[in-house]
Amino acid sequence: MPEMPQSKAAEDFLKAVYALQQHSERVSTNALSEALDRTAPSVTDMAQRLAESGLVDYVKHRGVRLTDEGQAIALKIIRRHRLIEAFLVRELNYGLHEVHDEAEKLEHAVSDRFIDALADKLDHPPFDPHGDPIPGSDGQMVTRQLIPLAQLAPSLHATVAQFSADGPELLQFILALGFQLGEAVQVAAREPFEGSLTIRFSSGQQARISLMVANAILVEKIT
Repeated sequence: MPEMPQSKAAEDFLKAVYALQQHSERVSTNALSEALDRTAPSVTDMAQRLAESGLVDYVKHRGVRLTDEGQAIALKIIRRHRLIEAFLVRELNYGLHEVHDEAEKLEHAVSDRFIDALADKLDHPPFDPHGDPIPGSDGQMVTRQLIPLAQLAPSLHATVAQFSADGPELLQFILALGFQLGEAVQVAAREPFEGSLTIRFSSGQQARISLMVANAILVEKIT
């Protein structure tokens, strides 16, 4: 596997390209500027430097794409982040809404040996506490067919599989309503004209949520 970049900024850049690349073959510098909260010139400069290192393919006006080497490093950083999140929740009793920012800091400071020991300690979990898949040491991840809860047909049952809330406030709100990973849910009622949804849990309890909230909860259909 290629050596890790020597700066936090470079690691964050590769991780951001990987995330944005899931929705687009090439990632614009404007999208990266927004995701990283950096100026467009600084993003372009980083793209050029990482292109010289062979970690990204950068073409002016066409954006950025990870090379195989760059993707391997991005997955390595994501593995660090998600294993640290799992450790903070399981072993140190962090709240789920607290772990992202803490992991963002720690992922750049720990060694490969530490991460391997962490994976052993946690018995190599396939998912982090948000339900995101954790890459293995070989970069492979478990794949699932997930849909937003907002798209679940009323006749179907599903299990909560992943939270994709943009910030800790929304995540706290979702958790306070009773949503948990692995919880069986069903859409009991749907207001017309993109209105709210009433969700029934396996316990029989119900929660009424907006479409925005329902789109931040990914579920796996029960077949």
